[in-house]
Amino acid sequence: MNFDLSQDQKLLVDTAAAFVRKESPVTRLRAMRQDPVGYSKQTWKQMGDLGWLGILVPESFGGFGGTFADAALVIEKLGTTLVPEPYIASVVLAGGMILAAGSEAQKKRWLEPLVAGDATYALAYAERESRFDPLRIATRAEKSGGGYRLSGEKVFVLNGHAADAVVVSARTSGSSGDREGVSAFVVDAKTRGVTVRPVKTMDGHHAAVLAFDGAVVEADRMLGGEGGAGPALERALDLGAAAACAEGVGIMQTVLAMTRDYLCTREQFGVRIGTFQALQHRCVDMFIETELARSASMMASIKVDDPDETERKSAISAAKAQLAVSGRFVTQQSIQLHGGIGVTDEHDVGLYFKRMHVLNTLFGDEEHHLARFASLPTFTAGI
Repeated sequence: MNFDLSQDQKLLVDTAAAFVRKESPVTRLRAMRQDPVGYSKQTWKQMGDLGWLGILVPESFGGFGGTFADAALVIEKLGTTLVPEPYIASVVLAGGMILAAGSEAQKKRWLEPLVAGDATYALAYAERESRFDPLRIATRAEKSGGGYRLSGEKVFVLNGHAADAVVVSARTSGSSGDREGVSAFVVDAKTRGVTVRPVKTMDGHHAAVLAFDGAVVEADRMLGGEGGAGPALERALDLGAAAACAEGVGIMQTVLAMTRDYLCTREQFGVRIGTFQALQHRCVDMFIETELARSASMMASIKVDDPDETERKSAISAAKAQLAVSGRFVTQQSIQLHGGIGVTDEHDVGLYFKRMHVLNTLFGDEEHHLARFASLPTFTAGI
């Protein structure tokens, strides 16, 4: 298998790297932490003009028609400077649901504004008792006239505080945990009966708790057929997990470089601490863990579009579990090697450390993905 980047992919990487350095250094995230939105609509529009928001969208809807591996290259670069714009929330999660379950008319209606950078979306799937199972849904959607009435609550909705529309999973039939009976609706944020309570996450980003108190949505806002959105929801979260791995690689790569530079400049007793062999060994261990996570992330990015569900899930769960191990190791080692300054908010390494811990939890933590990997047919057949 050839892992060399094509000319188009190299251009994409170079453009993304130059953009994040110039338009969104880490200092920008610091400034945005107290902003009620947490990111810039203008920067989001710029990302649309560059074509990044349409990488996964077919050309017929104004997109690039690329692969997830193409999007992962951009996501990795966004991670290097902790760009706060909701790429994963809008493009990967909500956009992925619309692509997987929406009709042609629905895709045109909601994807074209997304691609242009004129709208941001969110996917509301998590509930208080759901843990990492997206099918454990208590939110209900009951028929009401020509539409549906939504009742329930969704927690920690990424970009839910500022999204123009939210893709909401709800049960139209069945019981919590059933694969069938899950439907998805695109709900405008200002719909009557929708209450948005903004919350801040530990990494400086923003999310929301959404409450639906009899919010009425039209029937044409249901994505796909009634009760059939379960597989699309699971796949969207797999896309999110693969995206988290790609961003995590960008974080590890940056943290490793920051640590190496610090070791090469920090002096103790007139000697640069980077000359100490024990610290060199720890830096090498950080490099190895970064490369392990990179390899696993690359495989997940390739397999995320595999029609074989087992192939897709095994590659993504392996990458997510590796991210948990490697990401935790690299960021913890970086803080230790930076010494006292590493635990202060003034130093950027702490921001990367916090974001890595959020990525390790999003879309399933290490324990969840190890259990899922072990339950797959290809694994159990070899026992």
